[in-house]
Amino acid sequence: MNYIGSKLKLSSFIFDEVKNTIKMDLSDCVFCDLFSGTSIVARTFKPFVKQIISNDIEFYSFVLAKNYIENNFDESRANWLTEELNQVILKFSLRGFIYDNYSEFANRQYFTNENAIRIDTARANIEKWLKSSYINNQEYYFLLASLLESADKLANTVSVYGAFLKKIKKSALKDLVIEKAEFLPTNQNNLVFNKNANELIKTIKGDILYLDPPYNYREYGANYHLLNTIAIYDDFIPKGKTGLRDYTRSNWCKKAKVYDELEELIKNANFKYVFLSYNDEGLLSFDDIKNIFSKYGEYSYVSKDYQRFKADNNRTQKQDRTTEYLHILKIHEINSKN
Repeated sequence: MNYIGSKLKLSSFIFDEVKNTIKMDLSDCVFCDLFSGTSIVARTFKPFVKQIISNDIEFYSFVLAKNYIENNFDESRANWLTEELNQVILKFSLRGFIYDNYSEFANRQYFTNENAIRIDTARANIEKWLKSSYINNQEYYFLLASLLESADKLANTVSVYGAFLKKIKKSALKDLVIEKAEFLPTNQNNLVFNKNANELIKTIKGDILYLDPPYNYREYGANYHLLNTIAIYDDFIPKGKTGLRDYTRSNWCKKAKVYDELEELIKNANFKYVFLSYNDEGLLSFDDIKNIFSKYGEYSYVSKDYQRFKADNNRTQKQDRTTEYLHILKIHEINSKN
């Protein structure tokens, strides 16, 4: 998925720096990705660590992590379920919540009418299969993740759902086909949460804590509201031209709140190492983060210049680059026992 703040291009850099910093064998480590997004970083570490703890307050992210981090059922079953769901959307047509509110018909043309009907049909059928015990919970989240990623590829937007395009773009005209969301089966006892990070941190512990919080004023609940709506599939009255649902306004996106939010999190972190991804355009300054980290242990950092996420082509080449800082904290032993 095209995703604001995605660490896809930086995952190897992050992995190498974590591995080179810690004085432990990764296979003995519990790794926590507290703001998981599309689970790219957690998926990178999954084959190498003892356990993954994944969390995100957005429900669509929770769905993706339930598939990519927790799932371990047979691949042949996943293939069969994907094909079965594709047969359903070819045979049946349901004009449901997405068609009524987020299609050409609704004057919110996030999807073509046909694709909105296919999304409704697939989503309702996934729910029906779960309630009838035709699928279990693991298969449920696998199918939801597959639907989310497949629908996202056909959205009539410029990467985010803050607005839809006035004309249907070429890629959005393709018919929806559910593509299998791949996952790596393991014997790990991984944990996936859908909670406020500052509350969850008080109840978990491990070795490596990776943080990738929002950097600026952009609220993920607004930018990806339609993915939440497909994932939750509840009944509500969409607000405004873009059909927003109610969403959590994060303190990480508030200039007056973010400093205290980070310090509170670090203070309660029961981990040996903390790695924080933050770029040079964030609400927190470099010195803000250094000041907080230095209170709780040994601080260092590394950085990497890379091509930033962009939702349009109107930036100059210089504006297209940014510096990603990986702030590193080895927590004092007294703090790790809080």
